[in-house]
Amino acid sequence: MTASLVLYGSPLSPFQRKVEAVMALKGLDYDCEDVNVMGMPDWYKEISPLGRIPSLRDRDIAEEGAAGTITDSSAICGYLEKRQPEPAVYPVDAFDHGRALWLEEFADTGMAMVGGMGVFRPIIFNLFQRKDPDLETARKSWNEKLPPLYDYLEAQLDGRPHFIGDAITIADIAVASQIAQTDMIAGLPDKSRWPGLVAHYQAMRAHECFQRNNAGCDKIIAKVVPEKFDLS
Repeated sequence: MTASLVLYGSPLSPFQRKVEAVMALKGLDYDCEDVNVMGMPDWYKEISPLGRIPSLRDRDIAEEGAAGTITDSSAICGYLEKRQPEPAVYPVDAFDHGRALWLEEFADTGMAMVGGMGVFRPIIFNLFQRKDPDLETARKSWNEKLPPLYDYLEAQLDGRPHFIGDAITIADIAVASQIAQTDMIAGLPDKSRWPGLVAHYQAMRAHECFQRNNAGCDKIIAKVVPEKFDLS
């Protein structure tokens, strides 16, 4: 039987990783259908006019076309929170809720631009196209642009296991989803400089909500990047 929810995209997307973690945490069953981001089909462009992944379809609403679909990971996660309120991934307290949204945005924009566009894409996209990896761009991003972001996150954690409160929130999921993007290519941030952030990421990666995505990514990456790159 097919699940009522289907996620269009790629397991390698940090935004799909975020959505998958939320669905898993909430115990929601879902199917995945791959979309080629380098040559998006017309049917997907109808669903996602900005050409972004992932998109979610709720088959209980519509089984084809743009109807019943939501594009953008934050919009999808907001929908899932309303559809399945427990366990909550957005804090109830107004200020904590705002902070969670900010950290989600920090990850989705700031970290994605530097880690995803500056480290992951210059290497993995080139390899997929049988080109030499752009290590110059990746090294510059790794050594100059990522450290200030990690400094900020280390301060925000301040030695705690979660960014907000005592349970996993969208802030934890979003940040870990982005660090996973660079971990696949170059490994962990420097533990001596960012001990709290590395411990947080390792705990999140080991959590059951990430296991399905981990398995999908590991299978793909093993074929393309058998050994992680030294970007130091």
